Amino acid sequence: MRTGETFWTEKLVLVTGGASFIGSHVVDQLLARGAKVRVVDDMTSGRLDNLRPHLGSAKLDLLETDLREPGVTRAAMHGVDTVFHLAADHGGRGYVELHQAGPASNFFLDGLVFAEALKAKVKKVVFASSGCVYPNFMQADTSQVLYLTEDLTNGPNDADNTYGWAKLMAEFTLKAYVKEHGLGAASCRYFTVYGPRGVENHAVIAMIARAFLKQDPFEVWGDGTQIRNWTYIDDIVSGTILAGEKISDGTAVNLGTMERIQVLDAVKMVFDFTGHKAKIKLRPDMPTGPLNRVAENSLAKKLLGWEPKVPFREGLQRTIDWYYKTKDREEVQRIFARMLTSR
Repeated sequence: MRTGETFWTEKLVLVTGGASFIGSHVVDQLLARGAKVRVVDDMTSGRLDNLRPHLGSAKLDLLETDLREPGVTRAAMHGVDTVFHLAADHGGRGYVELHQAGPASNFFLDGLVFAEALKAKVKKVVFASSGCVYPNFMQADTSQVLYLTEDLTNGPNDADNTYGWAKLMAEFTLKAYVKEHGLGAASCRYFTVYGPRGVENHAVIAMIARAFLKQDPFEVWGDGTQIRNWTYIDDIVSGTILAGEKISDGTAVNLGTMERIQVLDAVKMVFDFTGHKAKIKLRPDMPTGPLNRVAENSLAKKLLGWEPKVPFREGLQRTIDWYYKTKDREEVQRIFARMLTSR
């Protein structure tokens, strides 16, 4: 099997949700590798600016429409070699905990995309899954040094709200399609992705936005002891594309660092890099999520030759630099409160 720079040359690749934060970075890298890319995005969370450098290129076909509308997904699959399915009704922690009906639509969306890919004889579907598939009951003790391994979804399961259940069921569906229909598939479990083009409904960008707005007191949801492994966008994208090259049997792999970082420590780094000084106000009444969520990433290293290259401190600095250079304070102030709990 060809891998690397020549693998994608002249292949037609569909990226659902390709104008979004993660999706647009996937598009960048596929185009850089010589692929032809078709993007379908309803622009609910996608942004045209994310694809601006490629607009007008013969290599990019952009369809601003909803995959759930009759006939759209079937038409989008025409001639496609590989699908990177990133489209979803999603948001940050506030959205995942406070909104269940929206994420429930992912059951329909994912099933539709997979069924039409099979019908169109697409060779492979690469699915953007999530650390939200892991059992909540395992992630409640911050004193435990816990690394989540892929086999922990073999049951019993206790996924993270409707969003997590939809991701887990989509993974199971793909495995069934591999076994029963021979569809090539891979699932990538993303762990708390951040970086340029990220939006304020996710924790790292929200922290940066609070500093950017000079918020004082500086609000932190939960008691600040929650542990995460924030993963830089470039590492997520490289792992996703490698999965498209090297996994066909429906295997799910964690894409995440193994850095164990407390929320309060991340806030202190934001203060250090931005020069912001403020009193921290803890908000245990707000959505907090699992208290101890960190990936074990050795399977991705084994199957993909993938390891994260950007440590959190370096990625945070890059992200702050991007945010401060590109954002308008009045506009951020206008949208910030709404973004914390919406898409």
